[in-house]
Amino acid sequence: MKIAAVILVAGVLATGAARAADSGEELMKKDGCTACHSVDKKIVGPAYKEVAAKYRGDKDAPAKLFDKVKKGGSGVWGPVPMPPNAAVPDADIKTLVAYILALK
Repeated sequence: MKIAAVILVAGVLATGAARAADSGEELMKKDGCTACHSVDKKIVGPAYKEVAAKYRGDKDAPAKLFDKVKKGGSGVWGPVPMPPNAAVPDADIKTLVAYILALK
């Protein structure tokens, strides 16, 4: 019985991770992120995998990245500023940030 529970939990977690990835990719398109970013190559802004690597292990990364997306900023990745995205719902930003930080 315990093995079945472990398998069930692992399946639920894997399904949850797949849904998060789908949601992250959908939100990137919906919210216009793909105009400047991609998962694995620099466009105008950094690739999301670069962002994930830079912030890996930083416990404050979710809050920092949330603020960066919402308010914009510059200087972290070069001279091109990140425009503010005040119209993007907070829930979308939180999902996007979680998706980005989970990339390997």
